[in-house]
This record gives sequence, C-alpha cells and structure tokens, in this order.
Amino acid sequence: MSGAIFVSIASYLDPMLLFTLNDAFAKAARPELVHIGVIDQHVEDQRATIAALAQARQVRYVHLHPQDTLGVCWARSIGFSLYDGEDFVLQVDSHTLFEPGWDDQLRALHRQLRARSLKPVISTYPYRFDMVDGQPQYTPSAGHTALVLRPHPEKGLAPDDAVLRFMARHLFTSEPVMGCHVSAGFLFAAGAFIEEVPYDPWLYFHGEEQSLAVRAFTRGWDIFHPLTTPVYHLYKTEGMPYATHHWHGETEARRAFGSAYLTERAKQRLNRLLMGDGLPGAYGLGSARTLAQYAELSGIDYASCTIGDPFDGKLC
Repeated sequence: MSGAIFVSIASYLDPMLLFTLNDAFAKAARPELVHIGVIDQHVEDQRATIAALAQARQVRYVHLHPQDTLGVCWARSIGFSLYDGEDFVLQVDSHTLFEPGWDDQLRALHRQLRARSLKPVISTYPYRFDMVDGQPQYTPSAGHTALVLRPHPEKGLAPDDAVLRFMARHLFTSEPVMGCHVSAGFLFAAGAFIEEVPYDPWLYFHGEEQSLAVRAFTRGWDIFHPLTTPVYHLYKTEGMPYATHHWHGETEARRAFGSAYLTERAKQRLNRLLMGDGLPGAYGLGSARTLAQYAELSGIDYASCTIGDPFDGKLC
C-alpha cells in the first residue's frame, strides 16, 4: 500500500459532499491509492449514491442521523476509526476542491519536510473557492507566502478559559514555515498520526484544533505551514444562512445533549488539558516535549495566560 492516502471527511447536512468525493478521485494522480472515510450526518442515508461511484469500494461510509450526533469532534473521531493502515492521512471538510495531482503534491511535500522533521504535519487554512454558475472557481496561490496560523487579537487567555480564536497571516518566505497550530480543514501527515493523536470525542467545536496541535507537539510532531495548498475550501459568505451548523434548527432541541452544554463541557475539558491536571491517556499531553517548550515555540503560554509574538512582527 505504498503511498496510500486515507482521506477523513465528516459531513453535516452538506450538499457538497458528493462533489468533494468525486473531485478527490478525479483529480488524484493515483486514484487507486486514495481511500476515503465518510461520516455522513444527514437525514437521508446516501449509501446507494455512494455505491454508484466508480471508486465505491474505496469509500468507507457511515451514516448518522443529525439528531444522534454530538458535534464535529465526535464525528471526526469516528472518521479516524475508519483508518486502515494507509501510509498517510488527509483530513478535509466536505466542501473541498482539489487541484490536479493533489495527492502527488502532498506526498512530495511530505518527503521534502522529512529532511527537517521525522514527524511533519502539513496544515493551514486552505484558500477559498467559489461556485459561479454551478462551476467551481479558484485562484491558485502564487507560492510567495505561507499562511501562518496565529491567535486572533480579539480573544485572549484567561485562567478559566483556554479557548482561543485563530487567524491566518501571511509570511513572505521561500520554504514551509514551522508553526504551532493546525487547521482541521486541511491536515496531512503520516498515517501514524491517527493512532498517536486521536480525536477527542468529548470536545465539541471550539478548542478542536488547539487540542490536536498541542497534543501532536508534545508527542514529537512538527507542524509546517506550506507555501501552497492543493485543496480549496468553500467558505460561507456573509449573509448565508447557517442551516448546516450543528447547533441550528429544530434538531438541536431533540438531542440528548444541547449545544450549550457541549460547548461548556468542551471548554472545561480543554482547560483541564492545557491549564489543569491534564487528561489521561491518548487525549492528554505526550511525553516527548512539554507545554513550556510549546510556549517557547509558539509564544502561547497557557501557564501564565500570555501570548507573545515568535515571528517578531514579520507577519502581515
């Protein structure tokens, strides 16, 4: 299975899911080495539609009714469970566009980064694509900058709140930049990442990427922000209704756990991981590196509730 890629996709009432599946296979240089795990949180079981795909045997499909789901982290933890020993893992959202040869691009970049790290993770916020008259349109990155993920200045740390917001900022560079944060909508790494840094199913939405990034770092994984990404994301536009958010609509009222409770539970869990007594086992910190070393790299010091700038004002 040399070079095989497992693509993990958690979808929630997303009309773009089939577009994403078809595009991933159609644009792959070696589609026979692409295997996709789909967690489809939808009112309708789309199994028959999936079965009609030319690569149906390479899709592992799980259907869940939206009323039964507990949020994105829970769904992505199930997605990770569909991994079957592939060499690499790619996690994307269910509204993603791929460049031709995306798989070979990611393999080559990973091979390049192995010269700098034994355990590289490639991740950043993907650039956008838009649907115009039913057709996807995107502008490829020029490759002169890396999108570096940094804490948003409007949300700081507090002794009882470790949850941060992040934003992407450009850094002019000629090579991938080592970073401290990941994007759940574009993450590529060796398949071992799934077993070493499994998704915490007790998280909900906020704190998802912080948990992944810090737990990966303390287990010896190095995060890199690339100059280009071969995937693009369909971002919501201003004024677009939020019917596809987990906390939206009548379904929310019928769930065993409401979104307000799940949000608070996740906040307390992240606080415990980063500011408290820690979490046990795979959902806790690793032993290869410490939170103090993470603070030195990132400027994010959870112990002192301070955020510094390790890039010395070079981001724009």
